[in-house]
Amino acid sequence: MNRWIDLLDPTQEELERAVPTELHGRALGQMLTPAQHDDEPRPTLESHGTYAFGVFLVAVVVPEEDRVFYQEIDIALTHDVIVTVRKTPPGEQPFDTGPVHEACPDPEKLSPGFIAHRIVDEVAEAFLDLVDALDGEMDELEDLVDAGQPAVLRRRVSDLRHDLLHVRRTLAPTRDAVRKVIDNRVELDGEELFTRDIEIHFADAYDKLLRAGDGLELARDLASGVRDHLQAKIANDQNEVMKRLTVIASLLLLPTFIVGLYGQNFQDLPEVTWVFGYWWSWGWIILTTIGQLAFYRWKRWI
Repeated sequence: MNRWIDLLDPTQEELERAVPTELHGRALGQMLTPAQHDDEPRPTLESHGTYAFGVFLVAVVVPEEDRVFYQEIDIALTHDVIVTVRKTPPGEQPFDTGPVHEACPDPEKLSPGFIAHRIVDEVAEAFLDLVDALDGEMDELEDLVDAGQPAVLRRRVSDLRHDLLHVRRTLAPTRDAVRKVIDNRVELDGEELFTRDIEIHFADAYDKLLRAGDGLELARDLASGVRDHLQAKIANDQNEVMKRLTVIASLLLLPTFIVGLYGQNFQDLPEVTWVFGYWWSWGWIILTTIGQLAFYRWKRWI
């Protein structure tokens, strides 16, 4: 009779009672290792004689907090039993196997290989959901480039690119692990663990992971585009500031020259003793300022 044993953060005693007796110490140690944030294990699915062991990670984005965390689920299966161990990330939610239970309401009548396929399919769907969330994040960043604070946006884009690279490092080995099933490289004592029908289902999950990979590449390109757009906007804003400062300095140049000219300490300077000399100098200042402004407007510099 086939069985599915689903454990959440089990103790060593609970795990030893549930897993097949032939499971070696390395696999047990991996299943008992707490979930981590930075040093996640590499996703894999490999044969070990009488059983197969797999590790899968799911990247989950939290748009409200602009961060990504990882859920881990470990799998040990034989021809008759499949054991899944879900680990709760610190301060987060564990991987939800509810959809798998709904798709497998009577696991005792299903093969462990079929249940494993349903789990892997949920992992692939989670990556597609991640890509959709990242696309939404990209749209938000593009809208904020013209209205947001450059320093804040630059930090968000940098964090997003870092998350994208980390997700890619998780997605690639996940895809390779699923490919092993399609290539019939996961066997138990030389016997086929996954039937042809189940391998076709794994191929569907593999296609989803390929689409997720393409989506991540597109998201990375979009992030680079947002970064370039932001840098171009910063450079353009700086140019606008420099243009305004140049106009102001130019407008002050001729009045400064006129004031300096009439401020020379000579008794025979023209207009010094003229009753309208003061207003004459003011007239030149106003006239030259208006002339400069008209010229700059004609050249479309302002």
